[in-house]
Amino acid sequence: MSGLKSLAKDTALYGISSILGRLLNWLLVPLYVVKTSDFEYGQVTQIYAWVGFMLVMLTYGLETGFFRFANKEKDTDANMVYTTCLTSIFSTTFIFMALVFIFLNPIADSMGYAGKENYITMMTIVLGMDVICCFPFAYLRFRQRPLKFALLKLLFVGLNICLNLFFLVLCPKIYKPGDSFLSLIYSPETSPVFYILLSNLISTAVQTLFLAKELFFIKYKFDFRLLKDIIRYSFPLLILGVAGVINQTGAQILFEMVYDDPATAMQQLGIYGANYKFAVVMIMFIQAFRFAYEPFVFGKYRDKDNKQSYIQAMKYFIIFGLFIFLSVGLLIPFLPYIPYIADHARISSYMTGLAVVPIIMMAELFFGIYFNLSFWYKLIDKTKWGAFFSLGGSALTIALNVMLVPKFGYMACAWIAFTTYFFMMMSSYLVGKIYYPINYEVKNALFYTLITIGFYFSGIYVPIDNVFFKLIFRIALIILYVIIVFRKDLSLKDLPFINRLHGKK
Repeated sequence: MSGLKSLAKDTALYGISSILGRLLNWLLVPLYVVKTSDFEYGQVTQIYAWVGFMLVMLTYGLETGFFRFANKEKDTDANMVYTTCLTSIFSTTFIFMALVFIFLNPIADSMGYAGKENYITMMTIVLGMDVICCFPFAYLRFRQRPLKFALLKLLFVGLNICLNLFFLVLCPKIYKPGDSFLSLIYSPETSPVFYILLSNLISTAVQTLFLAKELFFIKYKFDFRLLKDIIRYSFPLLILGVAGVINQTGAQILFEMVYDDPATAMQQLGIYGANYKFAVVMIMFIQAFRFAYEPFVFGKYRDKDNKQSYIQAMKYFIIFGLFIFLSVGLLIPFLPYIPYIADHARISSYMTGLAVVPIIMMAELFFGIYFNLSFWYKLIDKTKWGAFFSLGGSALTIALNVMLVPKFGYMACAWIAFTTYFFMMMSSYLVGKIYYPINYEVKNALFYTLITIGFYFSGIYVPIDNVFFKLIFRIALIILYVIIVFRKDLSLKDLPFINRLHGKK
């Protein structure tokens, strides 16, 4: 149980940066919606989709490879593993960036950004720094330093928000023609997309400087034979990662290609991208859990009770994931009643896409369960299975996008994500029962799933005309779910504060 408490503590610390950071970043969405057109926000969504895709390509599975080989034996030189991976990443990232800058104009033309090569330039630099910083952040997780990890993530978010507010809100108000100083950094004729990307660039650069100790002030060792072993282990994870990011961002990348009218496609993509952000609570919970769970799993592998720890971790992951789904799913329909949103035509127009939010959240929960399940093939070095699952998911994503997006628009994207992640989750579970059987508490998971679905549909479809009483009813359903959890699976004594009070007695 102590291992699970450590996992919960680390998840909470990683969650502070992930949850608070993403929540603060989410607050930028109304600003982007107001300051950009649907088309421009579609561009932002598409650019970040490409960045996510290339981030996976350029890290080529080495992050998980680092955790695997750094924990492989008790006497393993973790610093050797780290610096070997980092040297490889430095080299390949430099080559990639050089090629992009050499062929900048053709790349921009092919992506539909002719005349806006500066967008590609900025995001290439951001991408390069993000790729390199992945490994110092992984090293902090390996060394169990979640506090520094969290502070640096929050530094990035805070600076990014301040810069967005400066460029998009303050500068338009204080700018005057002929102001020589402000004219150096701001022009009212420049698209807001430029300043959104510039804010990201500056914030990423500052974050990278704060990781200088993990990047430059270390003793570099390089073992080519070790690198070959890590790459041999990680290569299937690259295929898995590429396929996985296609599943996550394929809709944003493919949308313009398969939709009949490119301009309308960008507008639809803008609405989908804005509403996708509302599912951020589920996404950041999964990310926080992932940051803590990866080193936990590999560190536990040699323990006798490792499988029981994985079972318990999965149980609580599902319980809390379903709680997030229920809370956000029942409360997000009240967004249009918030005065600023209700009164602002630009924001309220995006509310038409709220129907995708619960679908996306459930899809992301499936992905989180799949992530938990995926460690069976990583632990027994059968990573090819991960590639098979993800390739199958990618084929499904591409095929469904081509067939459904032209007819159903962005709603198809949400259901495609739901279908794809469900397929991957079930595939990994069924094959894992053969190669690395773990007796997960399936009946318990189904119980909570059915309870959640029942509460969700009760909250949505029980006819209550009064908005206040409708809100009270939905909050009561959420509280009832929590009561069931504590009565069935979570004792109050397990909570640190209650446990301390109990001990004093």
